[in-house]
Amino acid sequence: MLSVLAAKLVATAAVVIGVSIAVGKLGPRLGGIIAGMPIVLGPGYFFMLQEQSPAFIREAVLSTLHALVATLVFTICFVVSAKRLGARASLALATLCWIPAVLLFSRLPGGVAMAVLMYTMALLLAETVKRYLRLTPPRVVAASGWFDLVLRGVLAGMLVSIATTLAANAGPLLSGILVGFPIGLLTIGWTLHQRYGVEVARATVSMAQQGMLSLVAFGVVTATLVGTVTPLATFLLALLASLAVSTSLFMFSQWRARRFACHSV
Repeated sequence: MLSVLAAKLVATAAVVIGVSIAVGKLGPRLGGIIAGMPIVLGPGYFFMLQEQSPAFIREAVLSTLHALVATLVFTICFVVSAKRLGARASLALATLCWIPAVLLFSRLPGGVAMAVLMYTMALLLAETVKRYLRLTPPRVVAASGWFDLVLRGVLAGMLVSIATTLAANAGPLLSGILVGFPIGLLTIGWTLHQRYGVEVARATVSMAQQGMLSLVAFGVVTATLVGTVTPLATFLLALLASLAVSTSLFMFSQWRARRFACHSV
């Protein structure tokens, strides 16, 4: 059991750290696309697809989608409270908001389609809050140090190994929720707040709200294909869907930025 946990922890940490380094090395265009990939959900569901039944996976994906809706609540709480409360208190408050939110959403009726609808409604609320607060993309290059990368990788590895090995005995609900916990946003919000200030942290976390649509795509494709094709094919197609959404979002943001620049001239 311990060897399995350790192997999953190391594998997930390596993926998270490797992707984080690639984001910084490949430049804003490719880096922005890669940053939207499911670097925590991916390893989590890769292991679950190999070990669990299709019915388990479908229920776990539904729980993960509910967790992603709760993560939007997490981001809203953070961007609203960070300026007044500081990093530690605002992240603690956001986490306290995430826990009851995911428990509430997981009890609502409806399947994957209803979860996607809830995410869409929560995203519209998040966009409204972002516009009201007039949050803009940060103008600094927020590079991560090695301590930040290792911390993020280890925490993500612990989360995935627990969710896919220990929590599996408690059922798909807990597994899906744990894999969907916003460990990446928590560490990013903390490090950026400490290193670059509250405005950079708030803007960066708010930018992740639309980017999480790639994670929604990953979950929807996984729930749709599991049991009909091989586990590896399910994983790869879900990953491609996530990458396609990230690419589309990035291209749209670039087009909108060029259009705004032309109108401002």
